[in-house]
Amino acid sequence: MRILFVGDVMGSRGRDMIKDYLPQLKTKFRPQVTIVNGENAAGGRGITEKIYKGFLQAGADVVTMGNHVWDNRDIFDFIDSAKKMVRPANFPEETTPGLGFVYVQVNQLKLAVINLQGNALMGQSLANPFHKADRLLKEIHQQTDLVFIDFHAETTAEKEALAWYLDGQISALVGTHTHVQTNDARILPNGTAYLTDAGMTGAYDAILGVKPAKSIERFLTQMPTRYEVKEDGRGILSGCFIEIDDTTGRAKHIEPVLINADHPFGFEQ
Repeated sequence: MRILFVGDVMGSRGRDMIKDYLPQLKTKFRPQVTIVNGENAAGGRGITEKIYKGFLQAGADVVTMGNHVWDNRDIFDFIDSAKKMVRPANFPEETTPGLGFVYVQVNQLKLAVINLQGNALMGQSLANPFHKADRLLKEIHQQTDLVFIDFHAETTAEKEALAWYLDGQISALVGTHTHVQTNDARILPNGTAYLTDAGMTGAYDAILGVKPAKSIERFLTQMPTRYEVKEDGRGILSGCFIEIDDTTGRAKHIEPVLINADHPFGFEQ
C-alpha cells in the first residue's frame, strides 16, 4: 500500500499549496491513501467544515488533527458527521465528539489511521498515548495489520519512544506539531516507518507559519504577543511518502516530501 502524508496545513497559504501541489504529488507517487493534517488550517487554529470538505475534494482520504482541534467552534457543528476526520484518540472517550481512528478501504485491504497527541510540553494532559495505542491496537489488529499513526507531539523523545514501543505492531508513525521537517526518515528494525516530524504546509517566509515580526517581538520583549499567520508570499509543502507490504503490514520505504523555493517540485526529485 502506498501512503502520502501532508503535514500541518497552516492557514490559507497552506490550503493553496494543497490545491496547487496535491494533484501533482498524487500523479508522481500514485498513493492509494492520502492523509492531510488540518489542525491549523483555519487561520492557524482549528478547521471549518468548508475547509474539511475542501481537503477531501482536493484528494485527501483522511484529515488528522491535533491540539488545536477545538480552537474553531465550527467543528462542534460537524465533527460527528465527519467520517473521514480523526482527532486525538486519547481525549476522554465518554465526553469527546468525533473519531480517534478510522479505517480506509483499499480494494480488499484496510488501513487504520490513528491520531494521538503527546503529553510532554503540550500544555494539557490527555490519556497516556502509549496505553491508548495498546488498547486501540487490540481492536484494530482484529481487522488489519496496516496501521498509520499521526502522533501530534512536541518532543522528539516522546515521538521516538512511542515509535520504538510500537515497532512491528504498526506500519508507520509520523510526527506532527513542530512544523519543521526532520531529517530522520527511517524504517525501524521490526518494520515500522518513522519520521519525527513531517513539517508544515503554509508560508515559507515565516516562523512556523506566522509573521516573523510578531515572533521576534515576543523573544525581544518577553511580553505576550498575538501571533499572526502569514497568508501570502512563497509557500512550502511538507510531508512524506510511505510504502507498506500488504501482507505483513511492515513498511518497505519512507521518504520525505518537501516543496519550497529552495526545493522546487519536479519529477526528478
